[in-house]
Amino acid sequence: MATTPVSAALHPGLAAVTDRICRRSAAARASYLGQVAEWRAAGIQRARVSCTNLAHAFAAAEDDKPALRAMRFPNLGIVSSYNDMLSAHQPLQHYPALLKSAARKAGAVAQFAGGVPAMCDGVTQGQDGMELSLFSRDVIAMATAVALSHNVFDGVLALGVCDKIVPGLLIGALQFGHLPTIFVPGGPMTSGLSNSEKARVRQLYSEGKASREELLAAEMKSYHGPGTCTFYGTANSNQMLMEIMGLHLPGSAFVNPNTPLRDALTAAAAERCAAITSLGSEPIALADVIDDRAIVNGIVGLLATGGSTNHTLHLVAIARAAGVLIDWSDFDELSAVVPLLARVYPNGGADVNHFHAAGGMGLLIRELLQAGLLHADVRTVMGQGLAHYTREPFLQDGELRWRDAPAASRDTDVLRGCAAPFSADGGLKLLTGNLGRAVIKTSAVKPEHQSVTAPARVFDDQEELLAAFKRGELTQDFVAVIRFQGPRANGMPELHKLTPTLGILQDRGLHVALVTDGRMSGASGKIPAAIHVTPECLDGGPLARVRDGDLIRVDGQHGHLEALVDAVAWAARVPAAPRGPTSGSSLGRPLFAGFRSLASGAEQGAMSFGWPAPDTVAVTEAVS
Repeated sequence: MATTPVSAALHPGLAAVTDRICRRSAAARASYLGQVAEWRAAGIQRARVSCTNLAHAFAAAEDDKPALRAMRFPNLGIVSSYNDMLSAHQPLQHYPALLKSAARKAGAVAQFAGGVPAMCDGVTQGQDGMELSLFSRDVIAMATAVALSHNVFDGVLALGVCDKIVPGLLIGALQFGHLPTIFVPGGPMTSGLSNSEKARVRQLYSEGKASREELLAAEMKSYHGPGTCTFYGTANSNQMLMEIMGLHLPGSAFVNPNTPLRDALTAAAAERCAAITSLGSEPIALADVIDDRAIVNGIVGLLATGGSTNHTLHLVAIARAAGVLIDWSDFDELSAVVPLLARVYPNGGADVNHFHAAGGMGLLIRELLQAGLLHADVRTVMGQGLAHYTREPFLQDGELRWRDAPAASRDTDVLRGCAAPFSADGGLKLLTGNLGRAVIKTSAVKPEHQSVTAPARVFDDQEELLAAFKRGELTQDFVAVIRFQGPRANGMPELHKLTPTLGILQDRGLHVALVTDGRMSGASGKIPAAIHVTPECLDGGPLARVRDGDLIRVDGQHGHLEALVDAVAWAARVPAAPRGPTSGSSLGRPLFAGFRSLASGAEQGAMSFGWPAPDTVAVTEAVS
């Protein structure tokens, strides 16, 4: 289907990081593949269950019963995050019917295996419910496993879009790595109010210069219809990842919902999934697709597009589910060699629809392949080689076809080639020092703001900082330290509510930065933010030793995160004690106590799963 573009030899920096990951992961990957091999050897899974089991599995299948009983036709399990409250997931309502019809035409059967929850960080941002957000990923992974645990499927069609949903679906599906899995996206909503205008009204509201009614009107013009939010946050970073890691049909990430092309791609996903089952013409299991090279390709895509910092957690967890061990040093070293090729809000004024129109994923992947910055020889759901993903879909007389992506960007303010990037590096850096390890996204931060040294102002949550701002207390340069926001403390809620306020202070001429063991949004913007500080405060992290007035250095250019305090006095300090939960109990927080108690550190993916979360930093140092 695809023509192979000219690919350069693999970049030595990419090769070195991949080799290190492969060596680091050897034992874990071998164990994972051994489990997959056992399931593969068992053959058609539903042939191994009892007659009573089978009768239950297709009692309501009506016309599909003969095909399911015959064992000659693939049975595809649909796992969906559909709900009709959230714009990104509402279009999924009609997918099962499309998938089932397409499967029958392809000589297969599709059954709705189960649903998974889908919460929206856009709705819970700054609210108590955000304390459940991160661990909803783990719930989704378990729900995916429950849906597939009936063990009567030959392939998986995963329907999900937003922040925690896609990582959760993939982590859950990787437990069934012997099955082929195709992700079926929903697409972004059409463009509404510009992102720059939306940000302007938010800042005016923070300053008391716009009313709540004016703010709501602006937000409704921005988030106005079915589909994903159009800024380049975690949801759209998810779609990029599924494409560059070979789990989508080519070019399907950013096609708008409820269009003929979107429906054609949805139907084609079922047809392709049937073809790559063990009963099909070209078996390709999920474990064949997600390996160390695919994970590296995902990191490269994240860096080249200025994607969400949330994936410094999620990609670690996804990789671990496949027996691949990565850490923030890998992100940092790859960022040094991967150029920034896209400017999509918050890294620019455009949205993902503009990115797609400028050439989109097909052009981006071809550019990276030609620069030797992607592994070209990976397996994908389309077959051998990432070259399939240098093409884009279109309809010709109602039939789905693919053609080469544009030879050059149609808008170089949004998407560029490797010869003239927006930046020579990917703008995601590792910070280290006596405050621990953290990540900072500098791609949206102007160079003059990337390094800040200023006195600390310590807060136990974002509401305390916002209250101080409203009282007029934040009039000098400072580094905001927001502590006890890690996964074990309160589920690591995003602190995006701080963005407008800190932006106002920076615009007033102050030098400000944020340091926290919590998260920022996938839409982290123009303020230097050292996030995901590990170890977290509740787990003995040194950030709990910081006091008001301590001089803090956040240096995104040289990778430093330090409290400039006398070493003897620093060592003698007693860490502050957590204040304890003050909110969220009425929204289910107690139900997630087990997740918090089991959570690994942020650099280990903030996972609550039962498998070991290795100290990948120590392993990295041992094999480097």
